[in-house]
Amino acid sequence: MSNRPELLAPPEIFYDDSEAHKYTSSSRIIDIQARLSERALELLALPVDGIPRLLLDIGCGSGLSGETLTENGHQWIGLDISQSMLDIALEREVEGDLLLGDMGQGLALRPGIIDGAISISAVQWLCNADKSSHEPRLRLKAFFGSLYRCLARGARAVFQVYPENIAQRELILRSAMHAGFAGGVVMDYPHSTKSRKEYLVLTCGPPTISTAVPRGKGEDGESCSEDESSEENQMVCISDRNRPQKKQKISRKGKGRDWIFKKKEQLRRKGNTVPPDTRYTGRKRKARF
Repeated sequence: MSNRPELLAPPEIFYDDSEAHKYTSSSRIIDIQARLSERALELLALPVDGIPRLLLDIGCGSGLSGETLTENGHQWIGLDISQSMLDIALEREVEGDLLLGDMGQGLALRPGIIDGAISISAVQWLCNADKSSHEPRLRLKAFFGSLYRCLARGARAVFQVYPENIAQRELILRSAMHAGFAGGVVMDYPHSTKSRKEYLVLTCGPPTISTAVPRGKGEDGESCSEDESSEENQMVCISDRNRPQKKQKISRKGKGRDWIFKKKEQLRRKGNTVPPDTRYTGRKRKARF
């Protein structure tokens, strides 16, 4: 059986009273949450001017990551779908304001009021269809679209994620790109199975020099050099999404089988329903049947 919680049950069911207490009382999890939250806050790159910012903690749980935001002098709003987790956060008297809600249905926040957003191990839950009405692509679209609207112009969002596979990573990235974000993936310790961590760093607004994606940390705690990352672990960047497209050469030969197979594969990756390939695919029909 898989040990990934998102494959066992929906979050509001998996994190019941028992699991929520177990999660919050684990010293190992508390330490991991603190380190991941510190790294996410570092990647937010907030101005060092002593002014508290209003931050959004998506999938805040029992408030472990929110405590890091409080310790750094910021105000925060926490959103989570588990009532049990939020009840423990209230018992622990965390400083942030707490909201019960499903991020897959969008964020009900006023436009432009959030100075930054973080999320620790939550966004990959949207890639699963826990109900018959759930469509991962549409839920990611609602989430990133509403997040883009509530963030201030130029603000960043940093999500620490555990995608199950490359397809999930591409689905999350594509949804963020379609919503208007610039940014990409930062991989810390890409060659370590145990310490490897993946962060999606997004900026609200079109790409500029200031929206360049930070480099990930290597095994020695420093940034990775370009020759340290393999093709699989290289930073995936979508900050050049608005660059002008090259003009395609017009072929007079028409569209052959290879072009049709390529086009159908592109549509499948976008989640569209595409007829299966057969020996008749791309075959030129006679003038008369």
